[in-house]
Amino acid sequence: MSSDTQRPVVRTSERGAATRGALLEAAKEIFVTSGFAEAGVTEVVARANASVGSLYHHFSGKAELYTALFDEFQDRQIQRTKQATQAARAAGVTEPMPLLIAGARAYLEGCFEERDLAALFLRGDGPPGFEVYMRDRLGQWVKRNAALFEEDEGALAIVITGALAAVVQRVALSEDVTLARKLAEQALDIIAGIRAPSTSDTASGSGEADG
Repeated sequence: MSSDTQRPVVRTSERGAATRGALLEAAKEIFVTSGFAEAGVTEVVARANASVGSLYHHFSGKAELYTALFDEFQDRQIQRTKQATQAARAAGVTEPMPLLIAGARAYLEGCFEERDLAALFLRGDGPPGFEVYMRDRLGQWVKRNAALFEEDEGALAIVITGALAAVVQRVALSEDVTLARKLAEQALDIIAGIRAPSTSDTASGSGEADG
């Protein structure tokens, strides 16, 4: 074969990755505009310029498309929080609360950057069982936050993470971005001021209850 008729060889894995990415991008656009329930597989395939067979090669159906979008979003969020926490450590921050706030601020910023996706997952219009799946993945976030604190401050980490989860939902679903940003900063300021009860406070409270 002459050099002018040669064509570059495209690896199957690269072509498959490109098709998978196109399907996910098409699914995201359709889920965001139409909702999960109203979205159709044929519509996703048409927008991705793919075939139905290729979709089922990569995914079991539109439910798996939805969870794959969430997984990739959550992975990006985890990366954002890791980078923010590492930057804070590099700047000399060692206390657990400021480190958690740095990561939480990055997580919230990710919700602002990808508002359509964040809102999509929190609206409740997902496949059956998705809320349980989402809770399980967010539970990993709770464990990472708890790891910043001492073992006897586990309850504090859970309370703080629960508060952050509520802020995330409010921010993602708010129609006013300016107000949402202000609310997020106010919430982070309040959370930063939360402290675990001292041993003496706990003992005092126990004594009053016993009395």
